[in-house]
Amino acid sequence: MESFIKLGRRPWQILVLLLALILLLVVACGSATAPAATAPAASAAPAADQGAAPTPDKSEPSAPAATVPIAPTSVPMTMPEPAEAMVEIHPGKLTVMVGDLANERFDQVFQFGLPGELNYGRLVHGFLASASEYNELMPGIAENWSLSPDGLTWTFTIHQGLKFQDGSDITTEDILWTLQHNWGPHAVEYTTSPTVSRISRGMDRVEQTGPNKVSLIFQRPDPEFVIQVSEASTSWYGVLPKRDKLHDEEVEAAYDADPIGAGIMKLVNHTRSYSMGFERFDDHYYQPGNGFPEDRRVNFTFLDMFVVPEESTRVAALRAGEADIAPASLQAKGQIESGDGRLVFGQEGVYVRTRLYGCWLPEFPCHDKRVRQAINYAIDKELIRDRLYEGPDVFQVKGFAFVTPSTIGYTPELDPWPQDGDKARQLLADAGYPNGEGFGTFVVNTYPSSAMPFQVEAAQIAADMLRQELGLDVEVRITDSVGMKKARNGGELYGQLVWRDNETRISAVSSTVSGYGDLESLSRVSEDPEVRTLVNKTATILDPEERIESTKSLLLRLRDESYEIGIGYVNIPWGVGPRVLTWEPYSLSPQPSALHTITLK
Repeated sequence: MESFIKLGRRPWQILVLLLALILLLVVACGSATAPAATAPAASAAPAADQGAAPTPDKSEPSAPAATVPIAPTSVPMTMPEPAEAMVEIHPGKLTVMVGDLANERFDQVFQFGLPGELNYGRLVHGFLASASEYNELMPGIAENWSLSPDGLTWTFTIHQGLKFQDGSDITTEDILWTLQHNWGPHAVEYTTSPTVSRISRGMDRVEQTGPNKVSLIFQRPDPEFVIQVSEASTSWYGVLPKRDKLHDEEVEAAYDADPIGAGIMKLVNHTRSYSMGFERFDDHYYQPGNGFPEDRRVNFTFLDMFVVPEESTRVAALRAGEADIAPASLQAKGQIESGDGRLVFGQEGVYVRTRLYGCWLPEFPCHDKRVRQAINYAIDKELIRDRLYEGPDVFQVKGFAFVTPSTIGYTPELDPWPQDGDKARQLLADAGYPNGEGFGTFVVNTYPSSAMPFQVEAAQIAADMLRQELGLDVEVRITDSVGMKKARNGGELYGQLVWRDNETRISAVSSTVSGYGDLESLSRVSEDPEVRTLVNKTATILDPEERIESTKSLLLRLRDESYEIGIGYVNIPWGVGPRVLTWEPYSLSPQPSALHTITLK
């Protein structure tokens, strides 16, 4: 079984990925002998000038490649260990400013917040599967993985001799405990993660099936589970040292205070709601000395992460040399450059998640699909792009909700609906609310975001459009991300619209299941039995061609239902100070990624 899985950035590469993914999952792993040569991978695009805004891709998807660029890696390639003296490590620190740190927990089943706010976890934790700059899955702490022909059993083979940050070995028993704690059938009893809850409820058992093998046995096929435990995941379900019990609140609190992981950096100090300090982990597993093809240890010694909600303060810190990386906006470009800094763009970093909740209840106007579609047609997405983001360099009116051009199943047919005021008004009138009469107050919920520039302003512009085009009485409520999630989980947002940022992803299937296919999911937007059946059927299809076609048909159906509205996505502008000589962040990442590519002056 090959564990190098293509998750490319372009639509044709994505189609190739899915074909490769499913085909490879149903075959046995190759032998431990050296892998045979395969067709070369498609050439990567040349690196863009980091100081310039990205050029939007307006091309149609090209035809799928004739060959599948897969390189067997059942045993990682043996590479010579570099002499430590040749590796120059900057003795100083990198200073990163973020807008929030979510709930600041390090045990991932209790994480609560948006991935962009949870970026600290990726520093501390290592992953079973690694990912490349093009979102290829590659060996990590697991040297390979396979899926049984019936799609019910995932088996991971654990790389031996790797280290935790306290110097202890990462053992197969640690992986067994981690997978039981994170995903096992009992995890649903204590987790705060909707993703863990959903997968846990479908898990039969997790067991050790060999000296260095661990298997997860599902109640129904989950052909994309490997993505959840990979570096390409939207979250950070990493590897933990085993504990005596699967769940113990006192022990879990102690772990949060002094977390031990296998990631690139170790936590050394933490002041809640203010800062976290980290130190380089010299023995991080992803290095040639452990058989990996490159060295992903960071090239600096310390990292400080500060919470700074205000963009003006972050920009001032970049100019003064008090910060090295911070989320910024295109409007701050001149100020940052005047301090010898620049903008670096994280391609397809976040999308606008615009969801209507509780519309399955008949007492809310949005129960009628015509109302949902009227709201969709009333919003001018291109005006928001041009007025706030000064065009497509930062904001792209493409994709549908969690589906961007790099997502499996994307097609231009999914792109946002154009504004059509006449059609919007007619739909609303047909639903029984001419000019908004009898509709009541319509609430739009949002919050300031550090990853999505102008999130509050965009929600306010959309609210103005609903007033002008539909005659609705619209109230915009500004809160914070944690408060909004709590309100959603408590059913307080039913009949209302949420306008927020959310992480982009390589696969849309898990989001469709949590949003449309799981009646117990707190993030669901629909209880339509026909839609639910379509979602769950697609999620369990193993045949690659059938799965691709089913995914496209499903996404087009969800777009038409308008429980959520396609607005577009943002290439995240990161303000970068003059001390940072190089940095090449990965796409589809809401947090500063690929820190091993950073070199400091």
